[in-house]
Amino acid sequence: MKLDVKDLNGGAKEAILDGRLDVQGSLAIDGEFAKLAADSKNLLVDLSSVSFLASLGIRMLVSAAKALSENNGSLVLLNPQENVAKVLSSTGIDTIIPVKSDRKEALAVFGG
Repeated sequence: MKLDVKDLNGGAKEAILDGRLDVQGSLAIDGEFAKLAADSKNLLVDLSSVSFLASLGIRMLVSAAKALSENNGSLVLLNPQENVAKVLSSTGIDTIIPVKSDRKEALAVFGG
């Protein structure tokens, strides 16, 4: 799993994930991702290059969303592949973390 970070307007950050968010992939980036969430106001997570999402990856995303929420921020998931979107939907994660397929809609969640 690869994690790249970009600064966005308004102090938001974008986390670009590439690979599989299975046990191994999640453990590879968990610490860095948790720190990113703790240090950010708003976080856009680009899932377009994530080919698989397991329970440990879901836990990582939910933990980050909770950390951001506690700091009055938000986490938004952007453009998941179809199989990843199905996991987000079937687990109900899409009811607690916004999932958007359009970048402008995703950024609008942050109020910008």
